[in-house]
Formats: sequence, C-alpha cells, structure tokens
Amino acid sequence: MGYKVIEKKDLAPAIFSLKVEAPLIAAKARPGNFVILRYKETGERIPLTLVDWDKREGWVELIIQEVGKSTKELGTVEAGEELRDLLGPLGKPFPLEKFSKPVVGVAGGLGAAPLYPILAALYDMGNEVITISGARNKDLLILREELSSISTRLLIATDDGSSGRKGFVTDVLKDILEELGIDEVVAIGPVPMMAAVAKVTKEFDVKTIVSLNSLMIDGTGMCGGCRVTVAGETKFTCVDGPDFDASLVDFDEILRRQRFYRDQEQQSLEQYEKHQCHIQAAADKLEAEGKK
Repeated sequence: MGYKVIEKKDLAPAIFSLKVEAPLIAAKARPGNFVILRYKETGERIPLTLVDWDKREGWVELIIQEVGKSTKELGTVEAGEELRDLLGPLGKPFPLEKFSKPVVGVAGGLGAAPLYPILAALYDMGNEVITISGARNKDLLILREELSSISTRLLIATDDGSSGRKGFVTDVLKDILEELGIDEVVAIGPVPMMAAVAKVTKEFDVKTIVSLNSLMIDGTGMCGGCRVTVAGETKFTCVDGPDFDASLVDFDEILRRQRFYRDQEQQSLEQYEKHQCHIQAAADKLEAEGKK
C-alpha cells in the first residue's frame, strides 16, 4: 500500500510541495514532527518536517528542495502517483508556551517550511510573533503569505537585496533584539545560519531553539546516523529532537559531518544526472526516428 500524492505545487526554483494522503499521520501530527519518506522501493529515506496537515481530510503537506539524487528523483513525482513509504509522525513535538513578550522566528531559505507550523501554533496561543525570513534572492523566498498571516510583523532579508533588507537574517535579528525585549527565538535553516543566530542571541541572553535536520535512516535512533552533541552528551535528532537549545549544540561537529557526506552525495547526484541524460538521449533518438 502506497501513499497517494493528492497535489503538487512548484513554490520556487527547485522547490516544490506535495500534499499526500496519510490519514493516520495527519491524525497524530503536531508542530515540530517529521516523517521519513521513500519514493520507490530502491530509494533512499528522506526526513521531511510536516508543514501542514488536515486531520478531517486526512492529508499532510511536505516541502522539498531538489539538492541531491533522492530529492531530484522525488521531483519527478506527479499528482495521482503513490509514494512507497511514509513513516511518522516522528520526533518530539515543539515545546509550545504562552509568553509575555514577543517570540521571534528566524527562517533561512527552506527553513521557512518547518518553522511555519511552529509559529502558527504559537500565534494561535495568543503570542506576539515576529518573523524574519531570508534567502539568497526573492525567487527563493517561500511561504511568504502564510508566514505573514500568522505574524505580527514579517521582515524579509535577501543576500542580494532583491526583496526586503539587503543582508542576512542575523542583521535584522540584531535590530529586533536591540529594539524589544524578546522571550524566545526559534531559528530553522542551514546549519551555518543557525549557528550565527545562536551566537547573536547569546550576546543578548535570549533563549533560542533550533531544529536540526541531520542524516537519518530508520528514524528510531537505532542507526545512529543523526547523532549530535548537545551539552556534551550524544543525542539523536530523530528521538531526542529535532528541536534543541541552540546554546548547547555543537554546531562545529555537525558541519564536519555534513562535509563528510557531501562528497558522497555529489557523486551519487552526478551518476543520476548522467543516467537521466542517457535516457533523454534515447528518447530523443526514438522520437526523431518516428518522424522519418
């Protein structure tokens, strides 16, 4: 039994969303939970945070960026097709609280996807939510309308200045922390960005939570692939997280592990793209012969 793709939407270059029929997962989903997806029998397992869900209609929504072989393969799926596996919901739900001061959400690139349900839940509890969303350029900003709908203020930063402030999300964050008293910061995005946010908030003594999307295989802590060091102890993002106190996370270790796997992923991607080129060339040849 597979999981039917109800809808597919292109959100930005190489970024798309999938709405998938998964009533049992939707029934138990909470902000901060994730799933592990496998497109085909021989495919790799991909951890993806739940972006949205509907318990009554029985669907969940995922957002994917094509960065390697597995996600590029997944990018070929169309509405009506089925995914081989969808395991979840996994991970601990985000610890939600009602604060007396504003909460700041900081999204870097695709980090807007996992950040959205967390901020939406905090907003629904009556919190004042200030959201900072950043990307390399305006074309890579996602969920802008959705974030605006659950934010008291939505601030944009792009590296090239094509939308909002030119610069980094940390530049905007510094201004907010200097301007207001803040109870908590939630940051999700690339590891260097989360590390930079943690460095800034440490100066202001503001509690900061980050979501770590480490390499995962089984999602139960057995494989050890998602291990991270938090407060000097080994933790597993799939069962102990994915959310952790940023001041306790060893970001340098995470970056070293990411670099270790990057070369392997690049080789796999190159082999996949070479194979796709051969398939396309064969298809073009057959089409040309058919026109003769």
